[in-house]
Amino acid sequence: MEDREVRAALDLHWAASDANDFEVEHQIYREDAVLEYPQSGERVRGRRNIQASRFAQPSKKRFTVRRILGAADLWVTEFVLTYDGQPSYAVSIMEFQDGKVARETQYFGDAFEPGPSRAQWVERMR
Repeated sequence: MEDREVRAALDLHWAASDANDFEVEHQIYREDAVLEYPQSGERVRGRRNIQASRFAQPSKKRFTVRRILGAADLWVTEFVLTYDGQPSYAVSIMEFQDGKVARETQYFGDAFEPGPSRAQWVERMR
């Protein structure tokens, strides 16, 4: 699969995620895909189980992609996942095999106030 095709598939995946279109959102995964959330110690095996686990999530969620980087079989997406109005900054690392995601690892970080000791060197991004 060419990089431009992977990028198009990722754009479709994240747009479907934001729209809560669970069928289109999960077309990117292989049937035997594995999804890991290291911070909670969870691993989900299989595309249908990944889809079901996300469908069961009761919170209203929105996805805002900040950037997508990658080539060949390794792609990284930085995004903001907002659950019920609370933003969480996230990174998704997707490993492709035969044009579909074989493995995804997602890391999450909550927003925090900037440290006053570095205020003179930084600019606010929000």
